[in-house]
Amino acid sequence: MKSTVEALEGNKVKVSIEVEESEFDRNIDAAFKKIARDVRLPGFRPGKAPRRVLEARIGIEAARQQALNDAIPEYLSQAVREHDVDIVATPDVQLVSGEEGGTVRWDATVEVRPEITVAGYAGLRVELPTIEVSDDDIDPLVENERRRHAKLVDVDRVTQLGDFVTLDLEGTRDGEPVAGLNVEDWSYEIGRGWVAPGFDDQLLGLKKGEEVRFTATPNGTEEAADFHIKVIRVQEQELPDVTDEWVSEHLAEFESMDAWRDALRTRLHDMRVQQVRSTVGDKVTEALADLVDVEIPQSMVDYDLQSRVQNTIEQFRQQSISLDQWLSATGQDTESFIESLRERSVIAVKTDLALRAVATAENISVDDLEIDTEYENIAMRIGETPAKVRRAYDQNGAVSELASFLRKQKAFDWLMHNCQFVDVNGTEIPRDTVVPEHDHDHSAEANSTDSENTDSENKDSQ
Repeated sequence: MKSTVEALEGNKVKVSIEVEESEFDRNIDAAFKKIARDVRLPGFRPGKAPRRVLEARIGIEAARQQALNDAIPEYLSQAVREHDVDIVATPDVQLVSGEEGGTVRWDATVEVRPEITVAGYAGLRVELPTIEVSDDDIDPLVENERRRHAKLVDVDRVTQLGDFVTLDLEGTRDGEPVAGLNVEDWSYEIGRGWVAPGFDDQLLGLKKGEEVRFTATPNGTEEAADFHIKVIRVQEQELPDVTDEWVSEHLAEFESMDAWRDALRTRLHDMRVQQVRSTVGDKVTEALADLVDVEIPQSMVDYDLQSRVQNTIEQFRQQSISLDQWLSATGQDTESFIESLRERSVIAVKTDLALRAVATAENISVDDLEIDTEYENIAMRIGETPAKVRRAYDQNGAVSELASFLRKQKAFDWLMHNCQFVDVNGTEIPRDTVVPEHDHDHSAEANSTDSENTDSENKDSQ
């Protein structure tokens, strides 16, 4: 086989393939074997009729047409690997010659992955939620603890928001009691909004012994009900003063108020750090994608979107949920569901192109040892031997895809080591705080393009 590649406009190339008649005869022979499985000839079992017998019976034309159709993927794949053509869409293949005999020639017009440059990646600035903890952040936690230890004391005044009232409650429809809305001596905190819209407003400004009647629609229902309420008691919370003695008595692990607040500060800071670490990969990906200002191939977006939709449906299936059930529960139709995933596909494609650009600009490469190590990692994940994983990648022609995947991981890791992290106020966040060393590989893998990652895993198991 001979092949050439010619650059075309619009991010496309033309791959020309030429196969001599003597070589193509091997494909014709394979076509005859395929046809033999469907042809019944006296004296021969299905699939066992020799080529010469079949050729005499049905002629060579049918086998040649079968061979021309079957051979396209084989020779195109070989040419693509030979010239390292990075196809991103289904090729448009035209037979040039050889339909009836002689040398076979095909021309395949294919869309390829564009190579771009990304300005500004070296100084990438990634905004994250703040991890610093102020006194204003701690005060609500202290207040919650005070409320937990508060006492209720009777007050002789009209009710206010936050008061606790003891009520006799009646709820009826057409004179009949409504289930759950008839209770005596019920303690309720005004402002909870538990009963019905406007219910709490009706309680404000009442004093002990006063009654009120009104109509409202109870929460979770569609029919209005008539309410009759009598206030039996009005109480307010008496909050304790937070002193060193109080802290030592009620929070035994702390000896002083300062020690308690310091512990709250540390706990809240650690929680924020963990939250930021869980999202930092996505934030870096989004910031990098924002730097891509070129038009991206729609075919790449469509391919990623198709994979994303299929993966989502499969996740539903594993949870015994049909897509129709999920759409009905979320109030969506199929079109809006697909469109809701499209933006993620756009970001994934931009990230894919940008990470390749970073790898090229920073001379990042992947050697054989790194590929062998990844074979071992994959083998461990899927419970196979590294040799079997290697064979699967070789047989599927997917070694270059795996190398590209690893190269993008390394580019992402480079970004994580070199971008600047700031909070919403512009204050720089130390990189080691946000991206601990042992998290780098995981972050990079999680933020590589989903479609390629999925393809690689699928090929591993074949």
